[in-house]
Parts: sequence; C-alpha cells; structure tokens
Amino acid sequence: MPVMVRHDDARLSWPGAVSLERSKDWTMPWRIPEAERGLFHAELAARAAEPSGVRIAFRSDTTSLAGVIEPHPALLKLELVADGKSVGSAALAERTEFRFQGLPKGKKRMELWLPQGGEFRLRTLELSDRASLEKLEDTRPRWTTYGSSITQCGEADVPTGTWPAVVAREHGLHLTSLGFGGQCHLDPMIARVMRDMPADFLSMCVGINVMGDATMSARTFAPGIIGFVKIVREKHPLTPLVVMSAICAPDFETTPNVLGLTLAMTRPEVKAAVDALRAHGDGNVHYVDGLDIFGSDLAHLLPDKLHPNTEGYRRLAENFLEKVVRKWFV
Repeated sequence: MPVMVRHDDARLSWPGAVSLERSKDWTMPWRIPEAERGLFHAELAARAAEPSGVRIAFRSDTTSLAGVIEPHPALLKLELVADGKSVGSAALAERTEFRFQGLPKGKKRMELWLPQGGEFRLRTLELSDRASLEKLEDTRPRWTTYGSSITQCGEADVPTGTWPAVVAREHGLHLTSLGFGGQCHLDPMIARVMRDMPADFLSMCVGINVMGDATMSARTFAPGIIGFVKIVREKHPLTPLVVMSAICAPDFETTPNVLGLTLAMTRPEVKAAVDALRAHGDGNVHYVDGLDIFGSDLAHLLPDKLHPNTEGYRRLAENFLEKVVRKWFV
C-alpha cells in the first residue's frame, strides 16, 4: 500500500518559509510571520503568501511522489529535486493533484520546490509502497535575500530557475527568499523579519520599486536604507550584508517619476547609505552596483525591459556568485 503523509507530519520540513499557517486540512507556508500579517501592508502580505524559494524537504527511499493540494488559479510550477538533481516539474494552476514517478532507488534527499506565484496549500503527500520517511535537517549556511519581483522571479520557467535558487544550489546555501513583487519599499517589518531569522549571509537589492511607485524621494531613500540595515544589525551585527542597487531597466533609467527620481539617481543614494554605515563602524556591509551584476549588455534578456527571462536570471545568478558570494562569503 502507498504511504500516506499528512500535511502536518513532523517529518516534513519547510525550508524557506518564515511561518506556517495550518488548518485541520492543509498547511500553507508564508514568507512573513502569518500571525502578524495584519501589521504588513496588504499588498506585501499578498506577495508573502506566494512561496518563492520555499521547499518541502525530507529523506525517503520512495520511487514516486504524489500530492493533493488546494487549487489556486495563480499557482505556477512545482519542481522535485532528488539528491540535488531536478527530476521534473508539474504545472499546478487550478489543479488539485500532482505526481512524479520513476524516482531513483534508495534513500535520497527530497526537496519539493514550491511555485514562485500563487498560494500553495498542501493536504497530503503519497509515497510508494512501504517507503521510508525521515526528517531532513539542513545544516548548510543560511542566506536571506530581500528584493522585488526581480528577486521573486515569477518569470523563471521552474522554481529552481530563480536567480536566488541558482545561487543557493550552486554554492550550497540554505535559502530564504524575501523577494516580493512590487513590494520592496524598505518596510521596517521586513527588516524585523530579517533581524529575527538565523543567517550567515544577508543581501538586499533596492531601488526599482521605490522609484517606480515613488514611495521615497531623494531625501528619504538613503536614510530608509540606513534605518533598515540598522534594524537588521540589532541581531546580526557582524553577518556579511550586501546592499545592491537596481539592475538595468531601460525604461526607468533616465525617466523621472513624480518625485523627480530616476533609476540612475537611486544607485548613488544606495552607495551613499552603505558608505555612511561603513564610516560609522560597519565593516561587514558592502555596496554592489546592480549594473555590475546585470547591466545594459544583458538588456536583450529583459523581454519587458524590466524583468529578466529564465536565461537572464541565470546570467544574473552567475554574476552574483562570482562578484558577490565568492568575494564576501566563501
């Protein structure tokens, strides 16, 4: 008989989730503390309900994996990784079930990478006949990264195709992705989330949403970065922290918003904030120019002139690995 696993089985771990919401029938991961979601802006909370970077992890000798979920119209693809290798993906929009077959024999590290978009609620998993199930402890260094839709990466073709996922898998990091489409506005509540989570490496990419939605001016942007970082530093005083400015976005570079701010103007402000922090004793905070990671030479990989495609995210990840991770977090 197949082995049935309830959504709340303690042998399932949910790396990448900040909290879990549970009913008697399902479990849903959140990327903010779900019990406090009323303290977050409603649009930010909606993005935090989308499980970009979240995995369901366990160890098993199962040769198949199936599951029952609550249907949701915006769900993207689910992807299964066994011992670090992708064994397939499944589109989920409006579906209530998924199934993977022909998995390698023997005990293996199983990671079910959840979609970057839509709300995912697991009801049950099904393993093959008499399969084992063990809790998987992830002892890899922990990396938390914060950003916009360009960190949430809804355009990637599979969940492991997001640039944070590519970086984490290549460098052996335990990823928590706080990429929120349209919602990277230096919210103090997100700084508190980053402050309160264990981390060995921290990064943030800021500027595109602040400029695009005109939520900060030239007067408030750099102070906002400084305040955000200082909150994080309350519990991570020495953790390497990279503050990256916006990557190339051709339609925003020189066109002022209603506050007179262009995307090109945000980059010196990010650098000034980091320089001020370093001048006041924070030697572990580092500035990275987003154009050094994804510049105009890669603009052909921005189909909408803003968001990279799958190849664009891969190139972004390669540059971030070479110029950031391997420089400040070996």
